[in-house]
Amino acid sequence: MEQYCIRHTELPGASRLFGDLLYQFDRVERFYPHAPYDPDSLARAAKQIVYPAERRAALVDALRQSNPNNPSVEKLALPDTVAVVTGQQVGLFGGPLYTVFKALAAIKLARTLSDRGICAVPVFWFATEDHDLLEINQAWAYDAAHHPVQFTTASVNPPNGPVGTIPLRGIPLDQLRQTLAAMPFAAETLALVESAYKDGETFGSAFRQLVEQLLQPYGMIYLDPLDPAIRAIAAPFLSRALSMSKDLVPAVQDRTRELEAAGYHGQVHLESNASLFFTLEGGKRTVLKRNGDKFKDYSLEALQAKPELLSPNAILRPVMQDFLLPTVAYLGGPAELAYFAQSEPLYAALLGRMPVVAHRASFTLFDRRAGKLTKRYELGLKDIAVPDVELREKMARHLVPEGVTSQFGTSLAAVNAELDKLAASIHGFDPGLEKAFEKSRSKVNYQIGKMERKTAREALRRDTRAGADAQYLHDLVYPHRHLQERMYSILPFLATHGMDLISRIYECVEPACPDHQILTVD
Repeated sequence: MEQYCIRHTELPGASRLFGDLLYQFDRVERFYPHAPYDPDSLARAAKQIVYPAERRAALVDALRQSNPNNPSVEKLALPDTVAVVTGQQVGLFGGPLYTVFKALAAIKLARTLSDRGICAVPVFWFATEDHDLLEINQAWAYDAAHHPVQFTTASVNPPNGPVGTIPLRGIPLDQLRQTLAAMPFAAETLALVESAYKDGETFGSAFRQLVEQLLQPYGMIYLDPLDPAIRAIAAPFLSRALSMSKDLVPAVQDRTRELEAAGYHGQVHLESNASLFFTLEGGKRTVLKRNGDKFKDYSLEALQAKPELLSPNAILRPVMQDFLLPTVAYLGGPAELAYFAQSEPLYAALLGRMPVVAHRASFTLFDRRAGKLTKRYELGLKDIAVPDVELREKMARHLVPEGVTSQFGTSLAAVNAELDKLAASIHGFDPGLEKAFEKSRSKVNYQIGKMERKTAREALRRDTRAGADAQYLHDLVYPHRHLQERMYSILPFLATHGMDLISRIYECVEPACPDHQILTVD
């Protein structure tokens, strides 16, 4: 596969915090204890892990039940083994494409560390406790013409409970079959999906079955925080965090103000009555609020007596994760990495350590046609990741004969040279006319530019194929103004390129590289 890299800061949507974490770490080192791409960071983070033998034994026992016959679980049982962790919401049809990229990056980093003498295993955390059904109840694929197609189920979640346990209803398998039908590997892809997404499954169980099949050769460990055995291990942590929440919330609020004062953003806003928790009761996930020194509707003693009622919020959740696991590194997306900047005071108070946090692997996949088009039109990813009108105009300008294009430039320079002479004469005659003259100059320049744009658009109209090419690139690479990896499922890519696409992407994952990669798949 052909490949090249581009910095994330050259792509739309990159926050300043994200860009500095990747490329200017000295600016954010007060918010993160480890530089994500310093080769020594992982070794330092591994040495800081204090993970009691009894907790390891309990975790391994729980994971043996949920991950039977997984050699990585037996490896985790060894006293010095660390975990490289990633995770994702349990979205329909495997969620966005980057779900697979995250997983492959964790697997590759764990293997890299093991090769360096730091025994490591990859762990995938299923975000089954989340309660936003709307966010996971959709998936996107492209059809044979590479037009985006959306899928949703008829599932409902009236009590606002954890999404992982919601039964699937009205799974759009027929729509998926129609969408993928003309693709060369559609049958294999559909068989994979149909074995996971069937009646009786939940969002959590179907997601897991699909991801497990995709990653079957790689020894990934899967962890569901709703597993009662896992929740039992987390209970002491949750109880302690709850008792400290009155002090922990102000610490997070102070950190948020620090971030904002430094020109960054806080991913989560905490009210003064926040507790860092939800309650899970009666199938419903509800925000737990403080009421002075107590909690609304609950006493501290009642909650500590039944820790199964507790569910951490977005900035406490990673700390619980790294209490449960001997985490050396977490690989996440830009929003997740921003959570960690706010969570760092919680790590300091509750764990006394924090893992390396780094960006997941990030890819855009071109097919052969897209690769040829980008060469023909001399386009990079940042040229395509723009509104479709801009892309068409860029391609149109490329179609204008070189002599015409250069003549516009020559003519504009010549006109402005003559106007400069005229401006000097007018200034000598009457300086008061300068403002009117410059306004006239702007109109002249505007009209020449307008004619250049009209010429480019005319070239595009004359070449109907170019218009189709522009639509093709936009639909594949930047559908509905989203980066491909954030919108499409892995499914249409498997149906187009075959089941070995996963291993081919894996070979291109480079843990030491912070950049976005563009891969042209043959």
